[in-house]
Amino acid sequence: MILICIALFLMPFGAWADDRLVRLAVPQELVQSGLFKHILPRFTLKTRVKVDLVDPGDAAEAVLGTQGRPAFDGLGSAWALDILAPDHPGTQTFAEWLHSDVGLRTVVSFAPDGATPFGPPTQQKAEVVVAEMSGDALLGHEVSLRQCTRCHAVDLATRGKGIGSTPSFGVLRSLDDWEERFSAFYVLKPHGAFTIITDLTPPFPEDRPPPIVPIELSLDELDAVLAYVAAMPAADLGAPLEHQ
Repeated sequence: MILICIALFLMPFGAWADDRLVRLAVPQELVQSGLFKHILPRFTLKTRVKVDLVDPGDAAEAVLGTQGRPAFDGLGSAWALDILAPDHPGTQTFAEWLHSDVGLRTVVSFAPDGATPFGPPTQQKAEVVVAEMSGDALLGHEVSLRQCTRCHAVDLATRGKGIGSTPSFGVLRSLDDWEERFSAFYVLKPHGAFTIITDLTPPFPEDRPPPIVPIELSLDELDAVLAYVAAMPAADLGAPLEHQ
């Protein structure tokens, strides 16, 4: 009787585990980059879905390679996710997360030695520039005033404040890659040493505390800052310099 009860208890658990276990075929160059040691623990923590990496050609629910929907660029290639098991719940969860803003930011935040080897997919960069921001721009203004004015001027009222050698939000907004800069600012020097994004970045090591009072943002607040910057006018830097 006891054995029957144990078996009945384990049966639904086994089915649940299968639904939440995804075999992802990945080329060795991506595995060796260290990217998946960065993104998979964060994905599993958020979704309770586990991803096991397998070699290309092995049995898998999805493949990260050159076929499928573009996911990100890096290492000189454009990487796409090809779903082989569209009815598998865990695979759908992973695909939705990888193609979401949070998933892409997690990929872009991978910065070994301070470098960011991966970025948004080339095929989507043009769309990103014109896409409407879903965040709350008013909240983004409040967050920027509260968190960023120690270094940056974030509007006309804060002009002249912050650090003189640090560009204002208006100047940063005038750059072609402004959205990438703001989306991944927390891993770009020097921000990574004192910035935490809730549910995305790991805590500071005990032996390396932040050198200043840390900046802490939620993902919603990060989206809000992006919406605020997207709506603000770019600074007029004048005509390009001409050499004679």
